[in-house]
Amino acid sequence: MRSLRELAIDLNFIGRGGPQMRAIAGKQFKNWIGDAAVLGLWEVIRKYGYFREQFRQTLNEIKEGKPDAVVLIDYPGFNLRLARALRKQSPRQKLIYYISPQVWAWNRGRIKKMARLLDLMLCIFPFEADLYNKSGLRTVFVGHPMIERLRAQKIDIERDPDLIGLFPGSRMREARKIFPVMLETVQQLQKHNRNLRFEVAAASGELAREIKGMFDGCLQDRQVIQIKVGETAALMQRALAGIVASGSATLEAAYCRLPFVLIYKVAWPTYLAARLVVSIKYLGMPNVLADREVVPEFIQHQANSDAIVKAMRRLMEDADARARTVAEFDEIIRKLGGSGASEKAAQAIVEEIGGT
Repeated sequence: MRSLRELAIDLNFIGRGGPQMRAIAGKQFKNWIGDAAVLGLWEVIRKYGYFREQFRQTLNEIKEGKPDAVVLIDYPGFNLRLARALRKQSPRQKLIYYISPQVWAWNRGRIKKMARLLDLMLCIFPFEADLYNKSGLRTVFVGHPMIERLRAQKIDIERDPDLIGLFPGSRMREARKIFPVMLETVQQLQKHNRNLRFEVAAASGELAREIKGMFDGCLQDRQVIQIKVGETAALMQRALAGIVASGSATLEAAYCRLPFVLIYKVAWPTYLAARLVVSIKYLGMPNVLADREVVPEFIQHQANSDAIVKAMRRLMEDADARARTVAEFDEIIRKLGGSGASEKAAQAIVEEIGGT
């Protein structure tokens, strides 16, 4: 949005997203991220009425606002349905999708359907452009916006040989599932090395309070674990190794060259439903991009402290294993392109609008 403003100063934005988007767009832009950021099948079903009403409101806002283009950002459960409804409501409406839904992981058959709905796809992974272009959907690989953000947060610091980073995810629900496993792992790792210290990256003060409540009373020395709010990138550059919940943080850790293991746990109904549709070998994006297990993955019932401790000790104590992992990370990050993803995406959007 900032890059769009720089290219076309008189642009106006309507829509919905988070507080940073609203700060750029103005009061007419709805901040719904607190209510819309749900995880898991059951939570979506529980809030079905809310999403149905938001869907209706969004359609009306677009119909009344008559924007030159609608940019759908990620969030496929909502946005792919919205694209279908918009195509019926306004057949000539420009529909652009930025940050492709990962249909290559769970339903490649939807790519052809998306090609009939969308005018332009802007993707952040290079292999996605090949998949979409083959379907006839005009696609531009713009690079990953993470690169420019993390480049700005780079610090010159040596790694602390006694510091382990814990990254339980940004959502409360996933942290409640994942952090107890991390806590068991902490207790076991301490038995092997009493000098170890642990820092938890919390995305918000609310999440930090929730995490603190999980380990209060179950650690003899509460100073062993400290919680840091808003310091994810710095911790990834200071720690010797990490335990990271599956998600965007796995690519961030790879960029920061932090050797880590990946863990993930969700409610069993959600996990079983996902198993029915997900068709890829790996969950973590570093492994998907490398097409092999660069990062050990511990998913659902495999996410137990014994297995995680074994993998962590290898990363902590085997210098050759660490060096190989970091070299693999460098190759993975090179595939994501350099900085300037936002500028490239904005330029593609402006060109699409200009072609109307």
